[in-house]
Amino acid sequence: MNGVKDTKTALITGANKGIGFAAAQGLGALGYTVAVGARDDTRRQEAVEQLRASGIDAFGVALDVTSDDSAAAAATSIEKTAGRLDVLVNNAGISGRFDDGAQDPTTLDLDVLRTVLETNVFGVVRVTNAMLPLLSRADSPRIVNMSSSMGSLTLQSGRIMAAYAPSKTMLNSITAQYARRFADTNIIVNTGCPGYVATEFTGFAGERAPEQGAAIAVRLATLPDDGPRGGFFDDEGVVAW
Repeated sequence: MNGVKDTKTALITGANKGIGFAAAQGLGALGYTVAVGARDDTRRQEAVEQLRASGIDAFGVALDVTSDDSAAAAATSIEKTAGRLDVLVNNAGISGRFDDGAQDPTTLDLDVLRTVLETNVFGVVRVTNAMLPLLSRADSPRIVNMSSSMGSLTLQSGRIMAAYAPSKTMLNSITAQYARRFADTNIIVNTGCPGYVATEFTGFAGERAPEQGAAIAVRLATLPDDGPRGGFFDDEGVVAW
């Protein structure tokens, strides 16, 4: 294969901590080469070293999901290192600030809304489309978009967060659109809900460990070719839209 590795390669965005790092551990343990996508150079390198110390083949990819140039450069980096991409886990996300009524719908700070959408929605589209040429070279490409039950219009779970929750609702809808577009291809895309996980993101208030939260990402990233498409899943099964 002209020197290109035959092992599968997975890119996880926001993989330097929390659920993203746990997903990297989970896929790495299954034999995947893990591309650790993260903005912070120091934290990214620390994550790579920690993964390698546990026997996982990992490399770092500088990636700011809010930047077109960064996404393009990340794709170039992965192409040089691995030649293709088998799995993309769009895990990077932000809650946005919610002090002083910033996410109360009656006092919603539109700058907060824009910032959250830039990462949680536009970032996913930006990175996905940058990686599609590499994913198209894989035999069984998988895309996993990490969402939240807070984005479920049916469940309406969690606190009122009028920037974060709608960003996940839109992410769910975008995922469905990708799934429709890829219906006649070998690319399988789904959305995963990790549950309420104790990470820096939640102020370590969740009841689930990062490994538990990452389990759905690992499962959706390793679906068989006849697996579900365009769905919203957690550990229990289908999550209501």
